[in-house]
Amino acid sequence: MSDTSSTILNALDRRGFLQAAALPCFAACSGALVGLPLAAPLFATPPPTEDDGQFIREAKFYEKLPYKKTKCKLCPRECVIDDQERGYCGVRENRGGTYYTLVHSRVVTAHIDPIEKKPFFHFMPGAVAFSLATAGCNVNCKMCQNWDISQVRPEQVRATYAPPDKITALAQQNSCPVIAYTYSEPVIFLEYVLDCAQAARPAGVRSVVVSGGYIQADPLKKLCAQVDAIKIDLKAYSEKFYKEVVNGELKPVLEAILTIRKAGVWNEIVYLVVPTLNDGDAEFQALARWVKSEVGPDVPLHFSRFHPEYLLKNLPPTPIETLERAKAIADAEGLHYVYIGNVPGHPAESTYCPHCRKKVVDRTGYTIAGVYLHHGKCQFCQTPIPGVWS
Repeated sequence: MSDTSSTILNALDRRGFLQAAALPCFAACSGALVGLPLAAPLFATPPPTEDDGQFIREAKFYEKLPYKKTKCKLCPRECVIDDQERGYCGVRENRGGTYYTLVHSRVVTAHIDPIEKKPFFHFMPGAVAFSLATAGCNVNCKMCQNWDISQVRPEQVRATYAPPDKITALAQQNSCPVIAYTYSEPVIFLEYVLDCAQAARPAGVRSVVVSGGYIQADPLKKLCAQVDAIKIDLKAYSEKFYKEVVNGELKPVLEAILTIRKAGVWNEIVYLVVPTLNDGDAEFQALARWVKSEVGPDVPLHFSRFHPEYLLKNLPPTPIETLERAKAIADAEGLHYVYIGNVPGHPAESTYCPHCRKKVVDRTGYTIAGVYLHHGKCQFCQTPIPGVWS
């Protein structure tokens, strides 16, 4: 980033923030940063040098092996790392037989977003979330919208030191009742998420996580104990897709969804429909049947429209008819809350009571036109609508 960019980053005001959205580290999220300007400077002090120890903490989830090797126990990869080497995600390093995270408090992008943008449709409708990310990811999705920050090492992108108490203060200053860990992959900066969520809770600020769910059970359980909601991007209902397009596995993600539900944390699922790769009727049906039988019919399932990005620019945007077909199949399988995403103005953005079919949350894009719930129940027929509504 240029010296001019650094100056803007270090002294960010309302006007400066909007200008900064055009800079590499802020524009990295390919539209994820379209939201509200901050009410106060985000980074009031100069960021430290790239090798500053403020970013480094011993990792929580690993085991020590002979010959100064370490085995990561955070995600299903279980990387075995030699001394002075890093794991697959590029943000965890073995130093003399001790494993460290290099991205604690190392924020590369932050903004205020509507909660509906995550998307969470059954969690505090109309709320705004202080949203942040560090660099790195533990998969490599060919359709990634945020590859500029997810597929780089920490030292390759400008960052600023933002410790947990500062994040809570910034959320409060900007009237955000929620902090969202999003944009890249919160699993790889889990220590930071846990510390931020723990700092925010006494202040009455909630925490939500937007994740691919590629994580082991023990760290996920610890995450569930600290946060209020988790949205899982279920990339496909196909091991082939996960292997060839995501560079990961499906089974651990399904297990993560079950763990979240058992922990009682609010959960929503998003399925990005990619033309020719995961858009078959049989896959939609198998997915819907799994969700209903294993997680329950009340879990919101979002079928989102794909737009060409990163390594899949050769494919067209998802036809709206395909999304409508996916929704119809899931509806027929008995799911109660099936949505169509990334199609502003579509009727399937709104929430309908499964009993009387009246609209109980009226949405257009990220805007809430009306909420017709009373104490979590449909105000027309008193049917409970699962979610976190206040």
